[in-house]
Amino acid sequence: MVLNYIWIAFFIIAFIFAVIGLLMGDTTVFQKIVDSTFDSSKTAFETSLGLTGVLALWLGIMKIGEKAGAVNALARMLSPVFTKLFPDIPKNHPAMGSMFMNIASNILGLDNAATPTGLKAMAQLQELNPKKDTATNPMIMFLVLNTSGLTIIPTTILAFRASYGAAMPTDVFIPILLSTTIATLAGIVLTLLWQKTSLLQPALLATLGGIVAFVGLLIWGFGRMDKDTMGTVTSVASNLILLGVIVAFILAGLWKRVNVYDAFIEGAKEGFTTAVRIIPYLVAILVAVGVFRASGAMDMLIGDIRRGVELLGLNGDFVGGLPTAFMKPLSGSGARGMMLEAMKTYGADSFVGRLSCILQGSTDTTFYILAVYFGSVSIKYTRHAVACGLLADLIGTISAITICYIFF
Repeated sequence: MVLNYIWIAFFIIAFIFAVIGLLMGDTTVFQKIVDSTFDSSKTAFETSLGLTGVLALWLGIMKIGEKAGAVNALARMLSPVFTKLFPDIPKNHPAMGSMFMNIASNILGLDNAATPTGLKAMAQLQELNPKKDTATNPMIMFLVLNTSGLTIIPTTILAFRASYGAAMPTDVFIPILLSTTIATLAGIVLTLLWQKTSLLQPALLATLGGIVAFVGLLIWGFGRMDKDTMGTVTSVASNLILLGVIVAFILAGLWKRVNVYDAFIEGAKEGFTTAVRIIPYLVAILVAVGVFRASGAMDMLIGDIRRGVELLGLNGDFVGGLPTAFMKPLSGSGARGMMLEAMKTYGADSFVGRLSCILQGSTDTTFYILAVYFGSVSIKYTRHAVACGLLADLIGTISAITICYIFF
């Protein structure tokens, strides 16, 4: 229901702003909004179409892993930890392995692998769902882990900074790691509290502490490298892990005497049907975001915040980076455009330019992920998923701004 009200609000607010704009003499505002609906619909379809090949590939690989027992083996390895985060999932259920593959792909910045494995995990979680149109607690926790966006290799952001002439493109690497870790931990804690799960469990505390220690170790290791070495290590590690998973699943299939080709084809067929199924959900959310932007509501919101901050006598340098923060939960491509616009306008090495990059890497596209993942299994009632996801986004945004002031 929350998503329903937010979706309606986008259109109502956009219409009000458009009427105001027309009264003030902007005769093209309605044309801009209508054009944005067509552009956004086209983008939604092209996005889904673009996912088809990747979904077919990775769902095919995952099917090989399932039949070879590799996914179940991952589930057994993760059972002590995941049973605390997902107490409603039966021990050693295959969904554990799929969720691990998804989370690991996100952490490594392997977006192409993350979405298909995430959709596979959602399908497996839906099998355990007694109310097929309502999100379960495990689904919500899994979605929050995705929307909080823990990523330790923000390769794309670093590449954009280099292309925009940053003197040291990797100078935002550690700030991004810190802010995305805070957002993820906040998302986990908020969701556990909302679901009335006790935090005072040794395995759970050890897991959260392990995440902090692991990221800290990575920060220390990458902090000792120069930018060229860091770029080489991240590129090699990401692609090695990606190819290693494919080869490992195929070899496991051969070991178990699985017909790996037939298994791949069986899984790949699911990729096409999944891509088609998410089109309406993508159209709905991207059109709403496009209308909101085209009406000028986003620009007005940013301007009001800037004036409010200045009236309070506070440092308003961060306001220039807020468009990226506001757009990030709504649209990944939109937030990327805001980040690039900030670097173009203020400079890649300016405070706003760096802040926009940190904001881009601190969280993920909450509404996009909710639309795609819940849409793939026809979930209508998302319960507290939107609230937990947006609260984690808010904490990630605040931490990103604070960390940027500390570093720069």
